[in-house]
Amino acid sequence: MATDYTQTTRRAPFIEAAQENYIDLLTQQVGRAPGSAGVPTLAELGPQVSAQNVLTQEAQQLAATQAGLGQLTFDPTTGAVTGAGTGTGVAGYQPFLDQAAAYSGPQAYQGFMSPYQQQVIDTTLAEFDTQTAQGVPQLAANAIQAGAFGGGREGVAQAQYATDAAQKRALLQAQLLGQGFTQANQLAQQGFEQQRNLASLQPSLAASGVQQLGAAGTGNLAYQQAQLDAAQQRNQLAYNEPLSRLNAFGSGIASQASGSPTTTTNTTLGGAGTVGPLSQALSAGLSAYGLGSIFGGRS
Repeated sequence: MATDYTQTTRRAPFIEAAQENYIDLLTQQVGRAPGSAGVPTLAELGPQVSAQNVLTQEAQQLAATQAGLGQLTFDPTTGAVTGAGTGTGVAGYQPFLDQAAAYSGPQAYQGFMSPYQQQVIDTTLAEFDTQTAQGVPQLAANAIQAGAFGGGREGVAQAQYATDAAQKRALLQAQLLGQGFTQANQLAQQGFEQQRNLASLQPSLAASGVQQLGAAGTGNLAYQQAQLDAAQQRNQLAYNEPLSRLNAFGSGIASQASGSPTTTTNTTLGGAGTVGPLSQALSAGLSAYGLGSIFGGRS
């Protein structure tokens, strides 16, 4: 009469013990939630963006001021621009244009007239009058010599002399005034050109300053970002390193299991199995040995 039984095939005890250890350790690692004791948080594991630095913010403020905006406000956490105050609405070059306008027009020369102009004119005319007065006696002498002293010819000569002197005096005064006006007008024109040139140069000079500050800020920002990226990589390595070792452990078990011997046990239904006490003790001993000591052992 045939006997009913079941057949069980098992791997070598040290393989089974290693597999049990592997499962226990894998369960422990899966239970390490980000942010728990000794485990980096999700924020530390994920990417981070560096906040704006003082140099970049200063470059932004200069650009805003150049455009006629007011004081910028920045987010205290990210450093990003959050608003701009009410400014003058006047671009940085506008004051130079306004000053250039003041140096143009028919009255522009007045601001460049010498404060000593009238003194020079008065002194020069006084000297001219002195020289003219010194010529009057010579007229009388000439009249006496010509035998016309006190006569009509002398009167005509004196009148002509006075007329000529007045004309020369007026011409001299006009020349002095003209020289002062010409000089003042030239200075006003120079001032106009200077201010206009400054107005044209000011945007490029301001932009150069903004660019230099911005470049310095960008370099600093790149360094800050590199530090954050490096910290993220360190945190990810710290989180994944135990799993990497577990993967190596699992791969080693798989490679050993493929060539390890197996044990087949036939168990008669309703009867005791054929596994002897020695085999059971050996199996239990190897399981207790465990390879989990690599990761801290099983509790």
